[in-house]
Amino acid sequence: MPEGLKALMSRADAGDRRLPPVEKWNPPFCGDLDIRIARDGTWFYLGSPIGREPLVKLFASVLRKDEDGRHYLVTPVEKIGITVEDAPLLAVEMAVEGKERNQAVMVRTNLGDLVTVGPDHPLRFEKETDSGGLKPYVLVRGRLEALFTRALMYELADLLEEREEGNGVALGLWSGGAFFTVAPDLLAAPQ
Repeated sequence: MPEGLKALMSRADAGDRRLPPVEKWNPPFCGDLDIRIARDGTWFYLGSPIGREPLVKLFASVLRKDEDGRHYLVTPVEKIGITVEDAPLLAVEMAVEGKERNQAVMVRTNLGDLVTVGPDHPLRFEKETDSGGLKPYVLVRGRLEALFTRALMYELADLLEEREEGNGVALGLWSGGAFFTVAPDLLAAPQ
């Protein structure tokens, strides 16, 4: 394991929850490490699940997605590539306040991040390849997104509403003063 990550691991149980400024760091690429984040949010090292939640949270605190679309663990002195099967975080809990234009959708991730969907934390939708269903994502920080769990996706679907837009009707939801539209092609039944 690279020295910078070893030093981080030694502080895993310290409880410091401030996020380091990984977006400002530009260390050299040191290769890939056999760390994988599965679709269900489980972190693996060398094929085995990482069972210590403080360690997973520590690794997540130095996780960054770069413009190349890859995910890296970044310290001031090294940048290590890892594998992310879908999104690195899961949206696991949601609270809604207000209605329509005044609605605010707040989300908690599996690792404790709290965000309010809005211009700074936009919501986007993709089509699930296996089932043809919707996969909602919210931007958490940097380029890191959280995928809504299936149960939470159903709660989110209950918030969808139609709105007059241009020369037709759009389906989407309000949060943080913005309307997040589901693209019509995502709503088409699978062939």
